[in-house]
Amino acid sequence: MKKKFTPSRIAAVLLCLAFLTSCGANSAQKKADTEAVTDNSEGANASLVTMDMVTYEEDDYYTDWKNENPNYIELNGTSASINGSGAEVKENKITITKAGVYVISGKLKEGQIIVDVQDKGMVKLVLNGVEINCFDSAPVYVKNAGKTIISLEAGTQNIITDGENYVFSDATRDEPSGAIFSKANLTINGSGTLTVNGNYKDGIVSKDDLKITGGNINVYATDDGLMGRDMALVKEANITIEAEGDGIKSTNDTDATKGFIAVEGGTFKITSGADGIQAETAVLVAGGDFTISTGGGSINSSDKTENNNGPWGKGNSNTNTSTSTQTSETETNSTKAIKSASEILITGGTFNIDSSDDAIHSNNSVNITGGEFSIASGDDGIHGDSTITIKDGKINISKSYEGIESAVVSVSGGEIHVVAKDDGINVAGGNDGSSMNGRPGQNGFATSGDNKLNISGGYIVVNATGDGLDANGSIYMTSGTVVVSGPTSSGNGTLDYDGVFQMSGGLIAAAGSSGMAQAPSEESTQYSIIMNYSSTQQAGTLAALKDSNGSTVVAFKPEKEYQSLVISAPELKKGGTYTLYTGGTSTGALSDRLYTGGSYEGGTKVVEFTISTSVTWLSESGVTEAGSSGPGGGNKPGFGGGPGKGK
Repeated sequence: MKKKFTPSRIAAVLLCLAFLTSCGANSAQKKADTEAVTDNSEGANASLVTMDMVTYEEDDYYTDWKNENPNYIELNGTSASINGSGAEVKENKITITKAGVYVISGKLKEGQIIVDVQDKGMVKLVLNGVEINCFDSAPVYVKNAGKTIISLEAGTQNIITDGENYVFSDATRDEPSGAIFSKANLTINGSGTLTVNGNYKDGIVSKDDLKITGGNINVYATDDGLMGRDMALVKEANITIEAEGDGIKSTNDTDATKGFIAVEGGTFKITSGADGIQAETAVLVAGGDFTISTGGGSINSSDKTENNNGPWGKGNSNTNTSTSTQTSETETNSTKAIKSASEILITGGTFNIDSSDDAIHSNNSVNITGGEFSIASGDDGIHGDSTITIKDGKINISKSYEGIESAVVSVSGGEIHVVAKDDGINVAGGNDGSSMNGRPGQNGFATSGDNKLNISGGYIVVNATGDGLDANGSIYMTSGTVVVSGPTSSGNGTLDYDGVFQMSGGLIAAAGSSGMAQAPSEESTQYSIIMNYSSTQQAGTLAALKDSNGSTVVAFKPEKEYQSLVISAPELKKGGTYTLYTGGTSTGALSDRLYTGGSYEGGTKVVEFTISTSVTWLSESGVTEAGSSGPGGGNKPGFGGGPGKGK
């Protein structure tokens, strides 16, 4: 069983990681990144923060080997010649026994470069146009060293290839396990090209720290691409990985201050059979350009509706074996793009993700304060077991089972677009709640007063087949814009909550089916209307709300057919008289189904009414009783009819 991490220990790790960005960021950005980490991490132990955990040393960048009295190793097919000292050749094995700089060139048809420095000194291997093949072990094997640096000489091509079967001196230990394998800290730098063919298992492995500060690195592996057991850090590089296992991973699950991945920049093209990026404690991304495809992409969906039945399309059992908190999970059935066992913090970068499982997944919390995301997921777009916090960034989830899911979701900024087969944003208790069996009174969703959707800013557009905003708890909105198109099924609603929906600011325009239609709660301080039509309105039928002066409050053109319409806007006032129209045209600018500016004309008057309560329920005949204005009335016990839903 994997070790459990307390909130204080997790916070300490992330606070350490936040300092990573300070190397190239100004103090204001450093402060913002640190605040993003600590928002949901009370009780952080600052005494555990050590800069040397995450910073780079000068020699991690230094590549001017010509001034370092180098030794030269020339590979000649079946053996090698050495000009200098500190290394010896025995048949087809070159063993480096002393610290120093070794410039390697030529081709070794079958053999090894072995680093075995007993005094734990630093060894620099300069790959100056090499091809090394070893068919029964790791072609580059660091057995002992204080630190090893592999420098890729500018303009050179370097190829490292192992075989499908290794022969081990100790049958009880399966190491080495990769084409480049280091039992010490390993750094890769330079500007040349390195191609690693890991036919046995992994591509590049460090049993301690793995740092990459440069180079063009191509890794092809039958298991994992890049692995740093204690940490994997990338400052800058062009990295392409094709791996049948994980793309990049850090595996230390016994120390809460290790087992993390931190990326500041670079270009990443990762195609993996399992997870794209996977860490045991935390993943931090401050920059970089990522293209990630896992498990064959979203076309190979882990969607729980594919092979299950039941009234909510979620079946009667938890078939989502990829939930990484379950002890029965193995690495081979987790195909998430970015996954952490505790925390994910993303402050920048560009992400193009096509994953068969969750695109971004944490067993604890996800924090996004920047970046641009294009996500196609076979399961959740963004999932955090405990919390998801979004402060900024552009997030486009074009395909998902559920778009964003956590026990607590907080949005204070950014631009979010979600297309979901089920719920757009789902606030649910438990691990990977989308795989649970439904709703209170129906099929078992966990409802908790601690489950919350908090919207205090940002711009959210949802196209959902299930619920648009679904809270197995409560919703609180103070600012921002929310636009929802769908669902069309009477078994779902554009808004679905079990506690309260307190609306005190911002704009909501939501259209969908009427069978479970809900509006914000009566406790709200901002006024809302909910219109349930007697017949279905066709997709794209414009709905416009005007005040008594003829000014347009909202002009909304839902993407799907609808029979219920919810509008809440700051312009709505108690005692104000308003008229709802359908059809017609607007001369305003249309963006995400909402018109801004311009004028509305030519529509059919549906109903005129005066606002007297926080929530006004409407039908074509005028103001009606809460929950009684349309088919189903949206107030059926056991279907999410919480306070504020009706009388």
